[in-house]
Amino acid sequence: MISKKIIAAGITLTVLFSACKTKDLKMSTAKESAATEKKVVVYQVFTRLFGNKNTANKPWGTIEENGVGKFNDFTDKALHEIKDLGVNYVWYTGVPHHALVRDYTAYGISNDDPEVVKGRAGSPYAVKDYYNVNPDLAVDPANRLEEFEALIKRTHAAGLKVITDIVPNHIARKYEGKSNPVGVKDFGADDDVTVEYKRDNNFYYIPNQHFEIPDGDIPLNGEKNPLIDGKFDENPAKWTGNGSRKFKPDQNDWYETVKVNYGVRPDGTKDFPELPAGFDQKSYQEHFAFWQDKDVPDSWKKFKDIALYWISKGVDGFRYDMAEMVPYEFWSYMNSSIKMKNPNAFLLAEVYNPNEYRNYIRLGKMDYLYDKVETYDKLKDIIRGKSSPDELTKIQNGMADIEHHMLHFLDNHDEQRLASPEFAGTPERGKPLMVVSATISTSPTMIYFGQEVGEAGNEDAGFGKRSRTSIFDYIGVPNHQRWMNDGKFDGGQLSDSEKQLRDFYKRLLNFTIKSDALMGEFQEIQSINRQNQAYDPLLYSFVRWSDHQKLIVVANFSSEKESEFELKIPSEVISKWNLKDGSYVLVDKLYLQNKTYLNVKNGEGVAQVKIKPSESLIFEVN
Repeated sequence: MISKKIIAAGITLTVLFSACKTKDLKMSTAKESAATEKKVVVYQVFTRLFGNKNTANKPWGTIEENGVGKFNDFTDKALHEIKDLGVNYVWYTGVPHHALVRDYTAYGISNDDPEVVKGRAGSPYAVKDYYNVNPDLAVDPANRLEEFEALIKRTHAAGLKVITDIVPNHIARKYEGKSNPVGVKDFGADDDVTVEYKRDNNFYYIPNQHFEIPDGDIPLNGEKNPLIDGKFDENPAKWTGNGSRKFKPDQNDWYETVKVNYGVRPDGTKDFPELPAGFDQKSYQEHFAFWQDKDVPDSWKKFKDIALYWISKGVDGFRYDMAEMVPYEFWSYMNSSIKMKNPNAFLLAEVYNPNEYRNYIRLGKMDYLYDKVETYDKLKDIIRGKSSPDELTKIQNGMADIEHHMLHFLDNHDEQRLASPEFAGTPERGKPLMVVSATISTSPTMIYFGQEVGEAGNEDAGFGKRSRTSIFDYIGVPNHQRWMNDGKFDGGQLSDSEKQLRDFYKRLLNFTIKSDALMGEFQEIQSINRQNQAYDPLLYSFVRWSDHQKLIVVANFSSEKESEFELKIPSEVISKWNLKDGSYVLVDKLYLQNKTYLNVKNGEGVAQVKIKPSESLIFEVN
């Protein structure tokens, strides 16, 4: 995503439909089948940065000054280490060819105007050619697609699956499909540019107005460039990616992109068939069948063809940027088509409106959505002293019917780094957040490269500023580079604390992908334990179980206070677990060192627990 700002007036409101009345329905088919599966872990890598060994980190530095990572940097050894961390999927972020400031005209690629590019390396969400990949990432730009295809094969050979980006809401202002398959026309090629809207136009237009560059950002920090002249040739002007209808967008708008038209009229009404009542309960096969005889807008067909092109290349799934800015009828159309080609495709959407979660899952046929606004935001508030852990229970219970679909993360390319002063402050303070995030639900877990070694995003990269690892610049990622160790991928330059942190992530993630209980039931035990004065308010506890495994999870969000207390397991849980009166050994599954006993008497359980600051305990009942 380029920014989380969404224009309140205009097209962006058209995707905010009322939620389905299905919150109280039984668990979805995906959740019901989850009991026979295991947890999934996604490893997000910013592809441009992963293999970069250069440590110069000059603000606004060029490739020559700051370096850039390549597809070939993902060696068999690197992929083995990612897999060994406890990972199932690699999300290669920033792969599609996007606008950037570098001369590739020798390869038939036009130069991009720095005045409509963010940073020097460019936003990965201003895609310029959907049928090819970023030339920066190739050793030989002429063979860039072949190099990515080879990476897909290496990833699969390592036992991992591949996710890439699709950004249906917007594309680069200067989109040029130089690699289109035969018969595929560029976006806008057949548009009627004399009108603001027509159903099969790919864009919205501002007739009789030239586009004007916004005031504010200074391209390339003031560096001279022949294309920096205060002008960009776009006539008539198009609506901007975030829905702005100004011919001269604001500097805070997504000015480097243009909004794609999905058949939503400027007044917000729909110019396409709608799904009949009850389709929230239909399978993807039934959704696919519904669309077969329907006339749909041209943009729908273009993006479906793009997705199927990459599926045919071996890509195993997609992460959809700003999915809620596109109507869920389109997602029904596209996702059902993908699933017909690959029923196991992993479809993840960036959606931030909780009222719309069920629509995009059940009507849009998404597998997973970001659990950002609820679980992520709450965990961030807890560690920053703005909220109580008690509120996690309400979130989990409130999403009980869709919790399997709500992907958990604490770090990604959009957010402040977990270890940054603006978030947890230290990698160690992030540990209990990570344990709760990874174990509280059946949903997939995602981590961002460098998170496992404490990367704090401290660099002033140029357009991108500290606390987030820049997605706009050529830059190095220091902690990750120490693990990379000049391409050995053995952690040879890590400090002892960084090695211990990575060991923690490895233990945690590998436990989660093997645990039966984490695909089973959840119940909070926080409320009964909060009645105990010795139970610190910064503790949080819950239980998870399946037929074969019973877990008790306790996390200490305090980075200063050690706690020792009597943990209660209520009779309701003891009954569900079919435990008789007696004593049961509890062994911590993270380090296999902490051990205590669960004593059950008169159908109630108690265990003596001692927990260090920022520590988490995952006890298995033996």
